[in-house]
Amino acid sequence: MIPFIKNLVLDAGMICIEGQKRLTSHDLEFKSTKDIVTEIDKKVEVFLVKAILARYPDHGVLGEEYGAVRAESEFRWIIDPIDGTTSFVHRLPFYSISIALEKAGELVLGVVYAPALNQLFYAQKGNGAFVGDIPIHVSETRELDNAVMATGFACLRAGLEKNNLPIFNEIVPKIRDIRRFGSAALDLCYTAMGSLDGFWELNLNIYDIAAGTVILREAGGVITDFTGGGQFPEKGLAAANKDLHNALIPILTGFCAL
Repeated sequence: MIPFIKNLVLDAGMICIEGQKRLTSHDLEFKSTKDIVTEIDKKVEVFLVKAILARYPDHGVLGEEYGAVRAESEFRWIIDPIDGTTSFVHRLPFYSISIALEKAGELVLGVVYAPALNQLFYAQKGNGAFVGDIPIHVSETRELDNAVMATGFACLRAGLEKNNLPIFNEIVPKIRDIRRFGSAALDLCYTAMGSLDGFWELNLNIYDIAAGTVILREAGGVITDFTGGGQFPEKGLAAANKDLHNALIPILTGFCAL
C-alpha cells in the first residue's frame, strides 16, 4: 500500500503546484469568516478519492471537503487534500497533503507530502517512520527549557472564546522557542523527525492529524489529549518524545476543560 500512496500523493502534489500558479481570489470560498477553501483543495480530494476507490473499491473514505464514503467499511482512508490552505493561498511552502489508513478503528498507515518543500513522510505500523528513504526519530531533548515546539490557532479561526492563547502564554516562557507552520500534519512530522521537540493544539479534526499520528508514533513519539488520554483531537492534542510529553501534560491538564 505504501508505494501506491506515495506515488499517488506525489501526483496530487503536482496538482497543487500547478494549480497554485493559476490561483486567483475567484478560486477561494469561505467556510467561515477566516476559514478558506480553494478549488484546488476540492480537485485534489476528488483525485485522491477516485484513485483510492478504484484500487480499493470496498474501502471507505473520509475527506475534509466532501465527507464520508462507505462509512461502514473496516478500512477507512482519512484525507486532508491541503492541510495549511492559508499558506497555500499566500504562496508559503508550509502546506501538505495528508493521507491515513484506519483498520477497524486503528490508524495503521500515514503519508504526508509537502509539495513546495518536496518532503515526503510516511510510516506503516510496526515498520518505522521515514522522510524520503531516511529513517526518522523524535528528538532526545529532555527538558522544556531546551525545547523548540510548535502550536497553532485553529481555535481562533473558529472564533472560540476558550482558545489556545492562555495555554500559549503558559508554555512559551518555559521553552526555548516556538515555531508556527500552519499545518498540523507537518507539525507532527517535524516532531517525528526531531526538528521540533513537541507540538500541541486545540480544535483540530481527525483528518488534520491522522497520518501524522502514525508517523509520530512510528518515530518513537507519544501523542495524547491534554490529560494524557486517548480522546484526541477532541480534547486537545499533545505530541512529543516521552520525557517532554510527561512535562507538557501537567501544564495542559489545567486547560483540558477548553
